[in-house]
Amino acid sequence: MEQKTNLIDRELSWLDFNARVLEEAYEKENPLMERIRFLAITASNLDEFVMVRAAGVMDVAESKGEKTYPSGYTAKELLPVLDAKIRDFIDRQYSCLSRSILPQLDKVGIRFLSADELSEEQKVHLDAYFEKVLFPVLTPMAVDRSRPFPRLANKSLNIVVRLREKKDEEGESKKDKKKKKKDTEAFAVVQVPSILPRFLELPETTGGDGKKQRSFVLLEDIIISHMALLFELHEIVSCSLFRITRDSDLSIDEESEDFLEEIKASIKKRKSGRPVRLEVQTGCDKEALEFLEEMLPIEESKVVKVSGPLDLTLFSKFAGIPGCSNMCYEPIVPVETPADFVGQEDIFAAIRAHDCMVHHPYESFGTVVDFVRTAAEDPDVLAIKQTLYRVSGNSPIVAALMKAAENGKQVTVLVELKARFDEENNIHWAQKLEKAGCHVVYGLSGLKTHCKILLVVRREEDGIRRYVHMGTGNYNDSTARIYTDIGVMTCKEPYGSDASSLFNVLTGYSRPPRYNRFVTAPNDMRPFFREMIESEIAYAQQGLPSGITAKVNSLVDPEIIELLYKASQAGVPVKLIVRGICCLIPGVPGLSENITVHSIVGQLLEHSRIFKFECGGNPRIWMGSADWMQRNLDHRVELVFPIEAELMGRAEEILEVMWNDNVNTRVMQPDTSYQLVDRRGNRKALNSHRIFSDMAKSAAKEAEKALASVPETTAFKVHQPSEK
Repeated sequence: MEQKTNLIDRELSWLDFNARVLEEAYEKENPLMERIRFLAITASNLDEFVMVRAAGVMDVAESKGEKTYPSGYTAKELLPVLDAKIRDFIDRQYSCLSRSILPQLDKVGIRFLSADELSEEQKVHLDAYFEKVLFPVLTPMAVDRSRPFPRLANKSLNIVVRLREKKDEEGESKKDKKKKKKDTEAFAVVQVPSILPRFLELPETTGGDGKKQRSFVLLEDIIISHMALLFELHEIVSCSLFRITRDSDLSIDEESEDFLEEIKASIKKRKSGRPVRLEVQTGCDKEALEFLEEMLPIEESKVVKVSGPLDLTLFSKFAGIPGCSNMCYEPIVPVETPADFVGQEDIFAAIRAHDCMVHHPYESFGTVVDFVRTAAEDPDVLAIKQTLYRVSGNSPIVAALMKAAENGKQVTVLVELKARFDEENNIHWAQKLEKAGCHVVYGLSGLKTHCKILLVVRREEDGIRRYVHMGTGNYNDSTARIYTDIGVMTCKEPYGSDASSLFNVLTGYSRPPRYNRFVTAPNDMRPFFREMIESEIAYAQQGLPSGITAKVNSLVDPEIIELLYKASQAGVPVKLIVRGICCLIPGVPGLSENITVHSIVGQLLEHSRIFKFECGGNPRIWMGSADWMQRNLDHRVELVFPIEAELMGRAEEILEVMWNDNVNTRVMQPDTSYQLVDRRGNRKALNSHRIFSDMAKSAAKEAEKALASVPETTAFKVHQPSEK
């Protein structure tokens, strides 16, 4: 696709990111089960992309207006390019599965078997499973004049069955023999039940080499091989597996009188949105495919044929089967008591002693959970205020907030109901919190509340003190195990004052104030970053130290990119760590030769946002929730906060380690491709995820050693997060 501007199209850049994830599935140095997991991640990513981003481009292309994207392309020009790139990507996914992963599984004695590969013993086992487990669950749905085509759920796996009435002994049809052949044929749909495991392990066998073999069969193959039992009055002409993907980009009326009910209604619409993709297997019955295209309905151009099992997300659970831990990454085990909390009598004492930083998942998220739990139980805590964007299905944070309300604390929680694909979960928790006595706010009209902040107001001997936790990631104990994020805890008055002001804006009618330390969107963040980048340009022009280092998930905003180009042209060194979408093109002479872009894709998902500016030789660092995208800067409530002097050294070290990673890092080239860092010449492997894990353990041990040297009469107990 020819570049029309100095900006890469964001949709194409996202597909390039997913391709980097797929490269990890191909990477032979990765453990086998992790390669399988990466393959599943690419499938899940692509599903969401098709449901939201590609569907959005389709809507624009079909509208009357001629919208031009910042890349210079219209939706009508972009759509066929997207379609071709998606199809090419899917071909690579299935090539990875069939040519790389399945042969490697076979080498270690793990196989997926088709119906004609089963032994007699295995067939007996499957017959029993079908009769006792599957048959009672299955619901064959005939399609005829009196029974319309069923409304199938988004991403559900189904089998379309072409049937023919059985003939009597004389070979004549039971219907009038003058009927045409097509009149004796019918169609039915059988849904593959999502409530059951997608794969079934068969009894272990011994191979020709005497080694034990583990065999698996897919649920749909079991159903198809027993399909005749569901349609005893018909002959099975063909069984064809298919999967539909629906448009899931919600349209929400934020002026609705009952916003909660509006969200619920929108979720229902998502489940029945128009089909934007139909996946079938190569060799799908032609008549069955034509039937599906007519019934759904969907254009032939939106049909994707794949040479393998549909819905590769099934391998996410398969990668976790028992007995294969030797084929997985060595787990990164969080340090339970981070170094900043060693030796303190409680978490409030630790924060009073100094600002504390917790780096997840290397240091336990349990520290944050324990902060809320301690506040909930502490008789001196008067109020707790918190924002929640995405929480886990069984959230200990929410449980602690409910307990706090039950204990008489004033608890205010802003639950963002518009967090995509987490709406139902958030509605569930919001209603639970309300029943427990919490004051729940559902966000601001027209804006998503994406900032991560927690405020605890406590009565102490010298008056009221405010404790604040500010983070780069969600208050989610599940994702905190695999997402890299940073949280800072402080009780410094400027931060407490800012936190109170921010919550007053979120929950009331307060005018956005002039904050002491906070930088917030949508009012202040864009001008703040504009000013900081322009200041670096001025420093460079004056011959003073200059430089910009930014770690974000996505870099899309045209104004920010244009400013970075200007900084490069002024001689400012710009180092960018961008995990996902990057619309900036680095290394172009006269435009961006002083810009380098790294992308880190590995065992953990990079999620923290960090911004460093050299400031003429007096470096400053900010962290927070915002990426450099229009939506973050203009259409969300976001927060970035400065790192104070006592934590600056650690923050700079974190950036330095990530920049020097040469195991998980790919470097973006001027032609927009990405290349792994070249480690030839015996360069030592530097895996930032492993280095951070070692650093966290080492720091905790050093803190414990220092504590042991303090006389017992003055030493505090080592703080342990609550296990309740």
